[in-house]
Amino acid sequence: MTAAGETLHPYPHLADALEGGTLLDTRIQARPNFYYRELRSRDPVHYDPQLNMWLVSRHEDLQTVTQDPITFSSERGYTAQMANGFQEEFQAILREHGGGFFPDAIKTDPPYHTRIRKLMDSAFTAHRVKELDPRITAVVQDVVAAVAPLGTADGVRQIAAPITIRFICEQLGLGEVDGQTIIDWSYAVVAQQSRMQSQDDMVANAMKIADLQQFLIAQIHDRQANRREDMISDLVHARLDDGDVLNFAEAVSLVRALLIAGNETTATAISHLLVLLATRRDVADELYANRDDDRWLNRFVEELLRWEPPSRGLTRMTTREVELGGKLLPEGAHLLLLWASGNDTESVFPDARRFDMTRDNLGRHLSFGAGAHRCVGAALARMEIKLTAREIVRQLNDIRLLVPVDEIRFVPTIATHPIAELPLAFRAR
Repeated sequence: MTAAGETLHPYPHLADALEGGTLLDTRIQARPNFYYRELRSRDPVHYDPQLNMWLVSRHEDLQTVTQDPITFSSERGYTAQMANGFQEEFQAILREHGGGFFPDAIKTDPPYHTRIRKLMDSAFTAHRVKELDPRITAVVQDVVAAVAPLGTADGVRQIAAPITIRFICEQLGLGEVDGQTIIDWSYAVVAQQSRMQSQDDMVANAMKIADLQQFLIAQIHDRQANRREDMISDLVHARLDDGDVLNFAEAVSLVRALLIAGNETTATAISHLLVLLATRRDVADELYANRDDDRWLNRFVEELLRWEPPSRGLTRMTTREVELGGKLLPEGAHLLLLWASGNDTESVFPDARRFDMTRDNLGRHLSFGAGAHRCVGAALARMEIKLTAREIVRQLNDIRLLVPVDEIRFVPTIATHPIAELPLAFRAR
């Protein structure tokens, strides 16, 4: 593998990757493109017996699923995935140590989800997101300026994570929170969807989530009594036209989702941006040349998101017998929607492994999902990635990896595609 995005087959001795492979294999998780290609071409709705899940890999089938939230339930799929194998113990730990077990309200199904989404959207109005431009820029400038004189850095823990953590904590009104604590909380939440936990792992992660919830509960109580200009206040005091408001459990679950999703997946996207700049000199040169062209940067971000989405996929569960991709699925079939594979569907994105900003359909990528459960923070994530890309090339030159690209380590999970550490070298401009 000589450049980011090319495929590396971890099973060169196997003639049939589908028979021999599983998404539980960390080698496939780390570099899955060859596996996704096999799925799309040979078995686009593929049953993985080790996961006990159906892997949905083609763009058209993913669209079918996301446009029918009644037949393909987000709530049932997400609930079945949460702390898989240890659900009762997980919930008991949070009730005893974390102030309660608060199901993820944003992962529910319509019509309940429609109400939650309307209240959630109040924190992400287009006007508010646009006003955040100078604040994001200031955070990015500060973080990049701190590492520029060093000449080396871990791109995850010293660049990507600090940018997204500082920004989301500022917007939530959390003040100065230790960055490593936020990282630990984020990984603990993501681990509940990873399907990679032992029982001991689950207990350790559940205790971290309990600490997170206790922290957020105190913040929410404070905003209930003292409204501020921050996202927690926006949610706690949000009202629909009929006067409907979030109850306490809903508020905890949504603030938790904002803190974790608002930093973890965007940090992963920025980490993949750094890999791209370190391994593709041609793309890096274009970014240096066009860093002040806002329209060019918008297209750059869309192709980056298509080419390497930070979320591997989300879960659904069928509520009735249904045909999908030529397979008859029973009621209760557990699905994993593979966004990255959908983004590589050749009939939609020809020569999909080529980084190509001239595509005329960049907006069709599925990196933020689609349908009723499309990512509520998509506009904010795009802005953070764009402003980070601009500032990196304003302050850093000659970005390069300090390890071979094939040796980049990834966090083991089937839910997202986070890089564990990213040793980089560079020169300050």
